[in-house]
Amino acid sequence: MRKSRLNITPYLLVAPAFILMILIVGYPILNSIYMSFLDYTLYKPKNIEFVGLANYLKVLNDPIFKEALLNTILWVVFGVFFQFLFGLILAMLLNREFKGRGFIRSIILIPWVTPGVLIGLMWTWMYDGNYGVINDILSKLHIIDNYIPWLASSNTALASVIVTIIWQGIPFFAIMLLTGLQAIPIELYEAAHVDGASSWRTFWHITMPLLKPTILVSSLLRIIWVANSVDVIYTMTGGGPGYSTHTLSVYTYIKAQKALDFGYSSTLAIYLTLILSSVAFLYLKNLNLKEVR
Repeated sequence: MRKSRLNITPYLLVAPAFILMILIVGYPILNSIYMSFLDYTLYKPKNIEFVGLANYLKVLNDPIFKEALLNTILWVVFGVFFQFLFGLILAMLLNREFKGRGFIRSIILIPWVTPGVLIGLMWTWMYDGNYGVINDILSKLHIIDNYIPWLASSNTALASVIVTIIWQGIPFFAIMLLTGLQAIPIELYEAAHVDGASSWRTFWHITMPLLKPTILVSSLLRIIWVANSVDVIYTMTGGGPGYSTHTLSVYTYIKAQKALDFGYSSTLAIYLTLILSSVAFLYLKNLNLKEVR
């Protein structure tokens, strides 16, 4: 009898956390799946109907969904890539010894810890077509002749918010990659120097391979976070002009909070979840295959 109690002890210890996770995570997911099969709009609370797969089929024929999906791909690919690129450059610089390095390491976290709504407001003022500092600087440098309405034009709005999310995410990659750089044994660089390896070869054959696990994990996290982010885009453009800055997360938010169409917004959320889950699965599967090889 005592042996049986000892066997179930670990399960009893993790049970509270597991139950809490089901309540906090599992219930909202199941409720969203349930609502995705309903015609559930708060404008007509007495006319909630079960519609089966109608919402899922409607999404596939929704031109706004297709535009939002394309915008999401551009938003994530360009946003995460340049966050990583500039983050890596910054991490390499901060890995060197120089006066004031500790202070700079502290202040680079400011974009990362600043709330997304505040970042959106700040960059909205900077992009202002009449008084924005960006237009002023570009004009004084003679790069542009006339002020550009960055957020009011469908040609520049998406690129403008992508620049904002890049600025916000650089510190995350910088800190993550700096941690990885500092874990690389200095003896490897010393041996490469003795063998006459150039800085470029040392970077590609020592630094990058040893940083690979950090790069893969941090990139996957940022892909998920950027794809799900709403605050920066919605604060800056509200998804406009038109649908030019609609991403799947923004479209889902607008359908739920503005149109009060919980059935359709739940369906959009399920599609986004399936897309991100598929990306994460393929990403991790590819990583495991490379490790086996």
